[in-house]
Amino acid sequence: MKNKKQIIQAIKFTLFSISAGIIQIGSFTVFNELCKMKYWPAYLISLILSIVWNFTFNRRFTFKSAANVPVAMLKVFGFYAVFTPLSTWLGNVAETSGINEYLVLAVTMLSNFVLEFLFCKFVVYRNTEDTL
Repeated sequence: MKNKKQIIQAIKFTLFSISAGIIQIGSFTVFNELCKMKYWPAYLISLILSIVWNFTFNRRFTFKSAANVPVAMLKVFGFYAVFTPLSTWLGNVAETSGINEYLVLAVTMLSNFVLEFLFCKFVVYRNTEDTL
């Protein structure tokens, strides 16, 4: 029964992450193509939009956590305090060295997906899952 619950949880996280990814790709495309922003500000703004979306839905529907929202958000902020500068810098280095910005975005988004799930599961919502 626990395995089934974890599989459903992984599926929900994946689906919400896909929706957040659509927001990130859509906003990145607008900033990159229409606003002609450089890679790093376009990436940073679109990442923040997807973080807020993903946090809101995953806390409520995936992990069903009644954890203190400001504390949970601070933990997620801590994750992104490390992930964001690192991924922004590495993405900018890759893009300025000639790698397609959409390929760079895809690799960073996949890394973010896996690392964020693990961080949320084992740090942010540890011992508070299914408390809603």
